[in-house]
Order: sequence, then C-alpha cells, then structure tokens
Amino acid sequence: MADFKYTKDHECVYLDGDIASVGITKHAQDALGDLVFIELPDIGKTVAAGDEVAVVESVKTAAEVYTAVAGEIVEVNTSVVDDLELIASPINENGWLVKLKISDASALDALMDSAAYDAYLEEID
Repeated sequence: MADFKYTKDHECVYLDGDIASVGITKHAQDALGDLVFIELPDIGKTVAAGDEVAVVESVKTAAEVYTAVAGEIVEVNTSVVDDLELIASPINENGWLVKLKISDASALDALMDSAAYDAYLEEID
C-alpha cells in the first residue's frame, strides 16, 4: 500500500512496497524560493536514517535533504536536475529526488501522516 509520511524538517517519504521515494514538501519549496541547483547522490549508496541524500540550492540558500529511512539508493531523479520546476510535482509523480530500497520499514512509524503534518504546519506558522 502506498503512503505519504513527513518529517519536521519538511521532507516527504512516499512508500510503495519496499521502495521509498524521498523529496521535499511544498512548505520547504516555498521557503527555499527559486531553485538554481540540485545535487544528488550515487546509485548504490547505502544510507542510514538521518543521512543527507541531496542538496537543494536556491537563490536564497542551500539546504540539505535528509532521508527519514535507511536503505540503498536504487534510483536518482536526474530529470529534476535538468528541470528544477519538477520538484514542485508530487513525489509520487515527478517531484522525488531519490528512491531507496528500505531496510527497516518500522522507521516510518515515527513519521507524521498528512493530517499530523498539516497540524504541525499550523503550529509553526
């Protein structure tokens, strides 16, 4: 079953089977502003929860994107590097940065679902 999960750092994880797509939320995109560059990792790299999996640079700042789940990077979205506007797409479509074959699905239990993330956004705004 596919599902969206969120972190307090505004990363989004879309789980489909044992493959997790990782990207950033609309809130993070709005905070960054106009993007100028995205750096992605190498396929085959093993990452732990909390590891950096991408760097997103905007006219304002550079921000690291961290994974909330451990696993092996099995795909990187080179299309988003060539067309930075794709990051505004939902991560279950074209807006994802990396896809991981997750090694521990239980880490997802600590993440927020859509309702909890929306409530969190109201708290911090």
